[in-house]
Amino acid sequence: MTKTTPLTQTRMRDGVWEGVLPRKQKPELRVTHREAELHDVTVTAEGEGLWRVRVGVPVDTLSDGVQTYVMSDAQTGQKLGSFAIAAGSVLSEDLRAEVDLLRSELDMLKRAFRRHCVETGA
Repeated sequence: MTKTTPLTQTRMRDGVWEGVLPRKQKPELRVTHREAELHDVTVTAEGEGLWRVRVGVPVDTLSDGVQTYVMSDAQTGQKLGSFAIAAGSVLSEDLRAEVDLLRSELDMLKRAFRRHCVETGA
């Protein structure tokens, strides 16, 4: 089994995900979203043994929730990395629910701690 070094994200800007991949030879990448292949993928030399990867994120793949994009070696099928984009009101509602749950748990812990302090005379 050969060990591969995964893609490392450098930034996401103007709808383009960017990263670097250390490889001796130019890699052939396959990027998918929900098993559909993305075609705006470029790989250029960044230096000796280092390749800059750019993936244009199609607007029609964006919607409420979390969208995951998977990058793999086109020849072997081995996963090299992935990135996700979260958007929409569904996400904000989920975050509000989580914060409310954390607040209620924190209030419960504070009450239990205060009760413990009263009972033990601390």
